[in-house]
Amino acid sequence: MMAPPVKSGPRFNHMIQSDKVRVIDQDGENLGVMYTRQAIEQAADVGLDLVEVSPNADPPVCKFLDVGKYRYEAQKKANAARKTQKTQEIKEIKMRPNIDDHDYDVKMRNIHRFIEDGDKVKVTLRFRGRELSHQQLGMDLLRRVQVDCEEIAKIEAYPRMEGRQMLMVLSPK
Repeated sequence: MMAPPVKSGPRFNHMIQSDKVRVIDQDGENLGVMYTRQAIEQAADVGLDLVEVSPNADPPVCKFLDVGKYRYEAQKKANAARKTQKTQEIKEIKMRPNIDDHDYDVKMRNIHRFIEDGDKVKVTLRFRGRELSHQQLGMDLLRRVQVDCEEIAKIEAYPRMEGRQMLMVLSPK
């Protein structure tokens, strides 16, 4: 014998397993603690369902509501919350060890903008040819980036070498 499918959302009417419940009517008035059967009958008299709004309370709190409308409102609320949440992205800024001052300033403006938008920034320093033997220049450049971003960002991953690249990750404070 298979178990009945699990329903999502709040329990209502005969799905409520507790013997006694605290009842609140459609106008928000507290009717007190009563037997679940009696509460379901009262809700039906008004043309509504008995919906469990706080199942973990002792006794559980139930309210006279229209279940369909209640589920619809809850779904709308969840969708609105999902719409307003911001996901944090990782933006990448690529540089070379012998970058010119103006180019550096443009990259720094971008880094500041990304961090103010709440995104993480991965600074990648690519070495080519003989530049690899002058890794100290790369470390100096990343230290300069770190000092310039001190007041708005913290270092999440300190500079490290990965093959021919040096990486550092900054995140908003």
